[in-house]
Amino acid sequence: MTAAADILEEHGYQGVTIEGIARRSGAAKTTIYRWWDSKAELVMDAYTHTVAQRMPEPDTGSVRDDLVAYTAELYDVVNHPLRVRALRGLMAEAQLDPGFERPFRAWVATRRQVVAAILGRGRDRGELRPDLDLEHAVDLLFGPYWYRLLVGHLPLDPREAERHIDQILNGLRAPLGQLAPETDAG
Repeated sequence: MTAAADILEEHGYQGVTIEGIARRSGAAKTTIYRWWDSKAELVMDAYTHTVAQRMPEPDTGSVRDDLVAYTAELYDVVNHPLRVRALRGLMAEAQLDPGFERPFRAWVATRRQVVAAILGRGRDRGELRPDLDLEHAVDLLFGPYWYRLLVGHLPLDPREAERHIDQILNGLRAPLGQLAPETDAG
């Protein structure tokens, strides 16, 4: 699995072959095929394992601190250009190859589960509203990440994680008493 993840980051998904993985890992192709039905399943299993090791689930006892720590690690991908290229390639492949879509979505689900667990703990501790829509809240965290990663209209900056999480947690509404002044429509 290490060989698959390394080749993915070095050459992109299209550059990954079972032969290359076998050569680098020293495993026989038959052994690889015995454990995985397809290149897509092997690559996404390998990346699930790799990313989970790189980004373990924080549990500080504070939903805010956990989200800031997780988001800073998430945004840190910009300091690893090969990872950025691999992630962009994986997203593109998932849009173009129906056989790749399912393993990719399964990988995405593992990352979403981490954030949902953080938010769920925060809800259980009373830090977040009890009727929180976890799925939507997870989207609020990952949406800007993927959008900036793929479109590149603004940078991902780990130093911005705290501000981004505070904005999510506080919502977009101005605090009472600090509403914007009325404008003349006239």
